[in-house]
Amino acid sequence: MKKSAMLLTAIMMVIVLALSACGGGGNSEGSKDQNKGNTNTQNEGKDGTGNATIRFATWDTGEALKIQQEIAKKFEAAHPGIKVQVEPYGDGFDQKLAAGFGASNPPDVMYMWDFPTYYKSLEPLDGFVEKDETLQIDDFYPGLFAYNKVEGNLYGLPAGFTTRVFYYNKKLFDDAGIPYPQDGWSWDDMKAIAQKLTDKSKKQYGIGVRADNDTYDLQGFVWSNGSSLISDDGKAIEGYMNSKETAEAIGVLGQAVKEGYGVLVGGKNQQSGDDIFKAGKIAMWESGIWPLEGFKEAGIDVGTVEPPVFPGKDVKGVLAQSAVSIAKDSKHKEAAWEFVKFYVSEEAIKMRTADLPIRISIVEEKGFKEDALYKPFYTMLERSSNAPAFLLHPNWSQINRNLSVAVEAIMLGNNPQEMLDQAVKESEKFLK
Repeated sequence: MKKSAMLLTAIMMVIVLALSACGGGGNSEGSKDQNKGNTNTQNEGKDGTGNATIRFATWDTGEALKIQQEIAKKFEAAHPGIKVQVEPYGDGFDQKLAAGFGASNPPDVMYMWDFPTYYKSLEPLDGFVEKDETLQIDDFYPGLFAYNKVEGNLYGLPAGFTTRVFYYNKKLFDDAGIPYPQDGWSWDDMKAIAQKLTDKSKKQYGIGVRADNDTYDLQGFVWSNGSSLISDDGKAIEGYMNSKETAEAIGVLGQAVKEGYGVLVGGKNQQSGDDIFKAGKIAMWESGIWPLEGFKEAGIDVGTVEPPVFPGKDVKGVLAQSAVSIAKDSKHKEAAWEFVKFYVSEEAIKMRTADLPIRISIVEEKGFKEDALYKPFYTMLERSSNAPAFLLHPNWSQINRNLSVAVEAIMLGNNPQEMLDQAVKESEKFLK
């Protein structure tokens, strides 16, 4: 699952735009009627099973990469004549992808998340979806598609996702005789529990707080308190990013550290929150699906619960999604579509463990919505309907740099309202 640094996005946009002016990102031969899926089929049969080698770029490494390589092998076995070259870009994903687009030599298929930046270099998939009943589009959770559309066109198919929940260490709760948190609990409840579970003599804290927060992830808290980082029309941040409600929503984490029942984690020379949770030194930890298997392997008796609510308001979630897209400059679009379709098939989804299934049939088969560990993730999916800030303004990456500085300062104990006011003041110029 991709959590890309927003700080790179501005640089990437400049690279893509500059290089595309020299020939990248344009229509490739045979792709004039993109919305109908009419594509360049050089060396391909009509069913996409001719001789072709397609390149698939991924940001994953380690076990996730090995699984993707196995998926590619299974695809090749079922599609004679099509070879899949898996290209692990890792931490350099954005830079390598932008360079490939700029040089008119992108991978045929790639993981994607930042559609506002890259959509002009991607093939619209609406025509493929419309003509391919084997995809079973109705089996996808419909809320996942909103993040993959630009100007009404679909540029990627959901491959996996996560929402965010609070993990809790059941043993620490049991040892202290504290009931487990329940959906609908409040931030005051969280504070009271965290205070009781903090024992500094044991270097044990109620909750872990990231020193370096991804502002994207904090949007769920902000929406839950009735605010947002930018207006719905993308034209204003004054009164949104620095509203009283936003300051309160982000401030609850800084307050935890300041008052001593929370501990900063993941900063320079610090262990990650995942590792400290596995060591039994923090009782509660907010995250996505990624660390769950590691917690289980570490023998942690772990539970999950929806994030706390603010008084009189509904809890909202933020969605992190990985999608798969096809390059507009691909010379093997039919073969690429066959691979994309296979990658989001039931068979391939069941092989992957780093994210949550996006097909309703698989969730029902596995009973995830009835499983206490997984249910909160899918409940929060239903509550993740707000549009994230990066989809609402093309200069969000520049704005976000100032916001990130403010958030880091808040976690270190500075006044939330003052820090956010400063971020807005320094960011207004990027709205023009």
